[in-house]
Parts: sequence; structure tokens; C-alpha cells
Amino acid sequence: MNEKHDPEDNPSLDAPSPAADGPVPQGQASGAEPAPVTPSPVERVAALEVEKAECKDRMLRIAAEFDNFKKRTRKDIAEHETRAREAVLRDFLEIADNLERAIGSWQEGGEQDIKSVQSGVELVLRLFKSKLERYSVTAVDAQGQAFDPRVHDAISQSPSAEATPGTVLRELQKGYRVGDRLLRPAVVVVAVAPPAPKSAAGGSDGSDAQTAQSPKGGVDIDITGDDDQGDKP
Repeated sequence: MNEKHDPEDNPSLDAPSPAADGPVPQGQASGAEPAPVTPSPVERVAALEVEKAECKDRMLRIAAEFDNFKKRTRKDIAEHETRAREAVLRDFLEIADNLERAIGSWQEGGEQDIKSVQSGVELVLRLFKSKLERYSVTAVDAQGQAFDPRVHDAISQSPSAEATPGTVLRELQKGYRVGDRLLRPAVVVVAVAPPAPKSAAGGSDGSDAQTAQSPKGGVDIDITGDDDQGDKP
């Protein structure tokens, strides 16, 4: 009894063999992506050369920009200093103008107008001090203060019975600060204690001491060292 098998009943008979499509490469599964291609040494050198050229161009651009920045900064600083100097000088030109007016009025009025000239000079001085305060310039306290070598410049000492030793007796030149910084120290004279008075009996002490050195026999001894050379042969 022979049974006929229908191909539809056994699909495995008509299925193609996996080996019919050709061998599968070693290390690659069926349907996987191909392995990346490794660049050759020549291609790597060329890529590095391009990268080096880009880095060099970038560094040159940065150096040029920094050099331009330094030039602009120096120019801005110089311009700022010039403007600040001009502002200070412009304020002091006003003081010079007032002094010239005071001298002119004195020459026109003669000696009879000295009082008005003095008042004008005092007014200019007040104006000058207000200009200094605008720029944070203040005077250093010196008269009657304890001597401070950080802000005082002592040129001499003077004995005084009224002033406390170590204090400023006289101020010869004012000192000034700019903010917290010392602009110029004050030139001062420092008081010291007066010397002790000499004793009234001081003159007789020397004579008594000289007399005490004479012996009792009444013979005078020359203690000055001046011997009589006339009797010697």
C-alpha cells in the first residue's frame, strides 16, 4: 500500500537548505551590521594634520584678539588718567585765578587795602580746602598729639615745661592723607622734658673736694699737673 504524500502536508521537503545561500562569515551573525572600517595610517595622519591646522588657526586668532584687548585697555587707562588729571587741574586753576585777583586788588588799592586782601586770601584758602576734601584729601592732626612716626616727621626736639614729653610741640608743615593712604607726613618738633636745674651748692662742691685732698700739714699739693719747671736745671 503506497500512500502519496502531498507537498503541502510536508512543507519541510520544499524548504531550501540554509547551506544553499552560501556560507555565513565567521564572527558575523545572520542579519547583523557590517563591522566599521578602520582608517589606514595615511588617512589618520591626514586627519591629524587638518586638526593641527585648525588648532593653530584658532590659537592665532585668540592671540590676536588678546593683543587687541591689551591695546584697548592701555588706551582706556591712559585716557581715564588724562581726564582725571584734567579735572584736578581745572579745579586748581580756579584757585590760581582767585589768587591773581587778590594780588591785583592789593596792587591797585595800595597798603590801605591790606585787610580786604587778607580776607580774600582766607576765602581762597577755604576754597582750596574744599577742593581737597572733594578728592578725599584730609589734613593729619599733629599739634598737641602724641608723636606717631607713621604720620609725623620729627626734625628736632625742644624742651618744654608746658607740653607733655613725646607730644608734638610745633607743626612746621601740615601732613595730608588721601583716603586711608598717607600723602605727606607732617613736619613737626617734638617736646622733651626740660633739663633738671643745677644745684646752688654745685660750685662749692668742687672747691671742697679740692681742699679735702690737701694734707693736714698745711702743704699745698698741686693737683692740676702743672709743675714749676723754672727751678729745674
